[in-house]
This record gives sequence, C-alpha cells and structure tokens, in this order.
Amino acid sequence: MPHQVTLIPGDGIGPEVSAAARRAVEAAGVQIDWEVVELNPDVIAKTGQSVPQYVIESLERTGVGLKAPVTTPVAGGYTSVNVALRKRLDLYANVRPVRSLPGLVTRFSDVQIDMVIFRENTEDLYSGLEHEIIPGVVTSLKVITRHASIRIAEAAFKFAAARGRKKVAAIHKANIMKLADGLFLQCCREVAQRYPAISYEELIVDNASMQLVIRPERFDVLLLPNLYGDIVSDLAAGLVGGLGVAPGANLGEQIAVFEAVHGSAPDIAGKGVANPTAMMFSAAMMLSHIGELDAAARLRAAVEKVYAGKRCLTPDVGGSAATAEFTDAVIAAL
Repeated sequence: MPHQVTLIPGDGIGPEVSAAARRAVEAAGVQIDWEVVELNPDVIAKTGQSVPQYVIESLERTGVGLKAPVTTPVAGGYTSVNVALRKRLDLYANVRPVRSLPGLVTRFSDVQIDMVIFRENTEDLYSGLEHEIIPGVVTSLKVITRHASIRIAEAAFKFAAARGRKKVAAIHKANIMKLADGLFLQCCREVAQRYPAISYEELIVDNASMQLVIRPERFDVLLLPNLYGDIVSDLAAGLVGGLGVAPGANLGEQIAVFEAVHGSAPDIAGKGVANPTAMMFSAAMMLSHIGELDAAARLRAAVEKVYAGKRCLTPDVGGSAATAEFTDAVIAAL
C-alpha cells in the first residue's frame, strides 16, 4: 500500500530540487502516492490567499507534506506561506537537525557537529500582531503562552529521550523580557524535571550565539521560542555548509510538513545547478516519520557517501556538478 504524501514543488529552484528528492525517495524503494499541489506567487496572486484552501485540504487528507521553497516578498505583499501553513495546521514544532557532512570543508571541519534545534512555531513575535499607534510609531506584540511553551518543551525532551540525546539547552532573553521569556523558561524547567536522565541548561540567546561559533560541538538539543529559533537555526546551518544542506520539519499533532529551509533562489532557477541536499535530507526525515526507517537511513547514507567522495557536488558546496548529476550520484550510491 503506497504512502499518501502531498508534494508542494514551490517556485524558483523549488521544482528542480523537489523533483530530485522525489527521484531519490523512489530509488530508495518506497512507494509514494504523490499528490502534487501547486503553490507559488502566481497561484497566490490568482486566489488572493497565501495558502489556498485546496492546499490545506490536501495536507489534511494525506497528513504528510514535502514542501519546496515558496517566495515570500520582503516588507510588503502577501504574508509568509510558511507562517500561514504553521498557523492554519497548528504545526507547532519546527525541528532542524544540524550535522557535519563528511568531505564538506567548512571552518568547523575539525569538529563533529550534531545538534537538533526545536523551535516553537506558532507565537512569539511571529503572531503578526502589529499596530501603528501614530505615524512613525509601531508596536509589535510578543505573545508567549504556557500552552505553547509546554508543548514545544515536551517535544524536545521526548525526542532527546527517544534518540539517546544527553543534553537540552533552553535559549532565552529572560534577563530583559522577564515575563514573556520568564514564562517560557518556567515551562522548560517544569518539563525538564520529568526527564531527570537528560542534562538541562539555560543560555541567554546572545551568549548561546557566541558559544555556537566558538564551540558548536558542545550543543546537543536546543529549545527556543520562535524568533530566536529562526535566527539560531540559520546560524547553526552556516556552521555545517549553509542552508543548502539544512533540512527541516514542521510538526503538529496530526500533520507534518517537511521542507528545505533555504529560499527559492530565483537567481539560479532554471540553470540546473541547485543543490537538492536539503530537500533530500528533508525527504529522509519524512520517510522516518512515516515509518520507513531503513529507507530513510539509506538515503541519508547515500547523500553522505557522495559528499565523502567529493565528487558530483554542486557549485554552492565547492563542486561543479549539475543538480541532475548530483541526484544520479545519490541514486547510484543507494
């Protein structure tokens, strides 16, 4: 019986990298019934919605999505597709693994980085509650609730316990935002008490950012509110090669959407040189989620084998291969 999965090819390089990931998943031997759903600026302009209802209905029907980038305009235009999806489907946990790739030379190649970032996905400053009080004066409301904070803390500690992770670090700015970030910390401490076998620490976000670029190998599982999580997860991706190799998942109680976290890169769209690594790793996370653990492990190992061989890599990671060549190499490794 094939698995039902919603595939959102997106725009820019999205169709290229999603097609590559689809080929790799099928080469791994997993039967997927792909329900392809178009979501791009043209669709948004035509429907007048960041996420049209048919996209929501598809994800509610399948329960699982694999999503490529969709362009979000800056300082105007329609609201972020990702933010809209997370709110509409209550995808409360953004999960971002950050792991060193063999053979990929970075400034941190001499250490092994292996951390997982858990970012609360539904509130904080991303609640979108902004008001112009008078001309030239704008307020933006930061919303932190016990419900959301407990939920993301539970997800992080449950993951750590299930995967044999040893440490969880809660990242905050409670020295300044004593009520909002203070509530987040109270909830993290409460959940931590239920997991005595896991070491728990707290770091102010500016100190955590410094520690990440000095000793990134010290981190295991990071637990953050929405805004800090957004910034820190991109910073962490930069330690292992950039957003082109960084997968992600947005998890809810009933629905999960897996996505490459990089942008749509319109400057290289259609040139055949986009790096599908992040999409392939996101697809591997999706395979784990639907119970195809062996295929997920083999797909990750195949991508790592290509990197270790330092052949058929795309230009963004120091190679000269096209998207199709990289994909062919991964499939050959499978």
